[in-house]
Amino acid sequence: MECPSCDTERTKVVDSRPTEGGTAVRRRRECPDCSTRFTTYERTEWDGTQVRKRDGEIEPFDHDKLLGGVLRAVEKRPVSEDEARAIADEVEDDVLSNGGEVVETRQIGEKVSERLREVDEVAYLRFVSVYKEFDDPDEFARELDRIKERQD
Repeated sequence: MECPSCDTERTKVVDSRPTEGGTAVRRRRECPDCSTRFTTYERTEWDGTQVRKRDGEIEPFDHDKLLGGVLRAVEKRPVSEDEARAIADEVEDDVLSNGGEVVETRQIGEKVSERLREVDEVAYLRFVSVYKEFDDPDEFARELDRIKERQD
C-alpha cells in the first residue's frame, strides 16, 4: 500500500481488525520512510452477481449452468430450445436486476420452477425433483398431487 504522504510503496501494517460486522478489515499502517500513519479498509469486491449454494459455497453466476438445468428439464418434451433459452434469459434478467450481489440458489430454483410450471408441467416436475432434492417417491407423488389439484 502506497503512503499518502511520501508515495513510498513499502508501508507496514501496525494493527488489523474486522469492522462493519465482519464484512471489512480495518488496517492501521505506518510508513517506514516518513513515519506517517494512516488507515485502510479491505472489502470484498464482487465481479458480477454471485450465487450461494446450499452448502454455503459462493460461486459466480453462470448462465450456461442455468440454461443446462432448464434444457435437461425440457428434454424430450414439447418445449422448443428457444422457449428453454427464453426461460433461462428471463430468470437471469430477474436475478441480475435485483441488484443483490449474492443470490441464493433457492431463489433461482423458484424462479425457474415458476416459469417451467407455466410452460410444461412434466418439465416442471423433473426440475423440482432435482432442485428440491426429492429423497423418496412420496415427495414426488405429493408434488404430482399438487399439480393435479391445480388442473381441477
